[in-house]
Amino acid sequence: MTIGVHLQELHGLPAFDFPDTEAGELPDPASVAWRIGVEAYESEESWEDAFARFTAAVDTSKVRALIVGAWSDVYDSGPDEVFSALLAARDRLPELRALFVGDITFEECEISWINQGDVTPLLDGFPELEEFGVRGGMGLGFGAARHERLRRLVIESGGLPVEVVRGVAACELPSLENLDLWLGTSGYGGDAELSDLEPFLAGTRLPELRCLALRNSEIQDEIAAALAAAPVVARLEVLDLSMGTLGDQGAAALLEGQPLTHLRKLDLHHHFVSEPMAERIRGSLEPSGVSVDLDDVQEPWDDDEDNGRFTAVAE
Repeated sequence: MTIGVHLQELHGLPAFDFPDTEAGELPDPASVAWRIGVEAYESEESWEDAFARFTAAVDTSKVRALIVGAWSDVYDSGPDEVFSALLAARDRLPELRALFVGDITFEECEISWINQGDVTPLLDGFPELEEFGVRGGMGLGFGAARHERLRRLVIESGGLPVEVVRGVAACELPSLENLDLWLGTSGYGGDAELSDLEPFLAGTRLPELRCLALRNSEIQDEIAAALAAAPVVARLEVLDLSMGTLGDQGAAALLEGQPLTHLRKLDLHHHFVSEPMAERIRGSLEPSGVSVDLDDVQEPWDDDEDNGRFTAVAE
């Protein structure tokens, strides 16, 4: 997953850009994930107008997945009007099962400068959603919602505010199988501490959770050490600590903690783990059938005061 290109698929459906002009025959409404977006700068059409054209041209009663691309002036304006348009159309989207808000590349707007809003009304307004994602942490709101059907939740950020982390932790999501949080750095608003992640680690919430990603973090070693004894690990199939500042200390703690041989995958890509430690991890887990991703090894910056380590995504 990269913020340099737009989403290629959502909910198992290929992404399709709703055209900004008449483009002939459109695909079957249920066969693609429809992306609606406008030029991030100086657009002659608002996102809401583009969405109105979409609802007029497509049988929205069959649409299963929607991707919200850039709206006008993403550096200066949040998506409140976008959210209002979506909620106003909810009765016309009875089959909607997946929604991603903010499929915006860094060429359109850097991730930590995307103005977001409170997404809780979207979860409340679309109770049949099975997958929800959002990119950008600035201004992001996430209340303590209850959603019976949501199976996958993704929040991508260069710095995830602690209020959002606590909001997600307070949610009642009995069907959630996949939780993916990009925690980011304190320099871009990521002020959650290890204690704020405890509800995810304790294993007492999210009874169906099988895939846990706590990644893109500047406290990746601390998270790894906590996961070494976290009850939730025993029922996971995928553990993802990628994109962060993981080094030998965190990797050793993880390896020397509870068994990980039951995992289907351990994703550690973009890391600062030494080759000897990487070989220890592979040698301990791969013979048991665990797929270990240790790609994208990084070299620390010599002039950085925080051990020279950096996350994959910040600004």
